[in-house]
Amino acid sequence: MKPDSPSALPAWREKPYLTPNEAAAQLMVAPNTLRLWSEKGLLRAQTTAGGHRRFPREEVERFLRERHARRASGDTAAVRRVLIIDDDSAFARYLLSLISGAGGESVAAAIAHDGFEAGHMLHTFRPQIILLDLMMPGLDGFQVCHLIKNEPVTCATRIIAMTGYPTQVNIQRILAAGAEVCLPKPLDDERLLDILGLAPRQPPSDIP
Repeated sequence: MKPDSPSALPAWREKPYLTPNEAAAQLMVAPNTLRLWSEKGLLRAQTTAGGHRRFPREEVERFLRERHARRASGDTAAVRRVLIIDDDSAFARYLLSLISGAGGESVAAAIAHDGFEAGHMLHTFRPQIILLDLMMPGLDGFQVCHLIKNEPVTCATRIIAMTGYPTQVNIQRILAAGAEVCLPKPLDDERLLDILGLAPRQPPSDIP
């Protein structure tokens, strides 16, 4: 059954307005990403008398149709999903804001605070790119990377490693596990966005 068929989603399609969590679930993004889209004017929302944001059902359906149309036309940027795996909540939220702000509607970003939460989101959020911190409690980044790259369903996922301890040993170890690059913390924002394909394009030069 198609996920957007009327019989598949009767609950939300019978409601005139959706809460942020309901709308985010239908669009398969984190609520913070939804908020950023709304602030940029990409997804229209209304505010209740109590100050709560609500999304008209028709607006969510319009947004879904446009995203599906871009997928069908081969616009892969419309479905780019980035999962941030970092136990530093403030840093993870910063990355979420940075990526969502740079990518706008073309990026869906979410956060996992440890390797175990990430394991669940690999199958529910289905990220195409992972920003992976190396030093985490429980499953560390090396173990997470090894598991992702040795699973047939997730082995093609791009992994961008991050660490505050960019020793030669750590870098070589994570690259050997399958990461494409290891970035030192604090991150160079421009370099990160460039790796993700979200860096702003330079205007053409007037010099021949």
